[in-house]
Amino acid sequence: MDRRLMIGTALSAVALSACSQKYGAYNGPEVTSIVVNKTARKMYLLHGTEVLKDYKVDLGFAPDGPKRFRGDGKTPEGTYLIDRRNPRSSFFLSLGISYPNRQDRAFAASYGKEPGGDIFIHGQPNDTRAKGRDWTAGCISVQDKEMAEIYAMVNIGTLITLRA
Repeated sequence: MDRRLMIGTALSAVALSACSQKYGAYNGPEVTSIVVNKTARKMYLLHGTEVLKDYKVDLGFAPDGPKRFRGDGKTPEGTYLIDRRNPRSSFFLSLGISYPNRQDRAFAASYGKEPGGDIFIHGQPNDTRAKGRDWTAGCISVQDKEMAEIYAMVNIGTLITLRA
């Protein structure tokens, strides 16, 4: 590997590590799964069957029913993984959800449509404040202080189940 590439990779890793620590450290029990109850507008961080934390959430602008197509304003339903972290999000921090999965893509394709994507758990918009309830394009939103806590607690690979 080229020396400049090695140094750049190392610096990027340090910067990302420092960025995640900037939003707090978490030394409690591992978050083994996340459950979102869309009807109750609640998200639970769990260690096994023990609820570690719960949060009030806002959802997509048309939250009833599962997400099927790009632009439908629905928050997905089903089981996915947290698959990425974004400290430089357009919102105050974000954790990516692995939507769409194979079944989601196949369903949308059967209607000649796209399933959409870029579904995240995130804080408030960086440029404005959200107005009203259920304002996202399909994401799960919490307050910024809560997002900093969630960002510190949740690792990539954590299972997330979104229920009606």
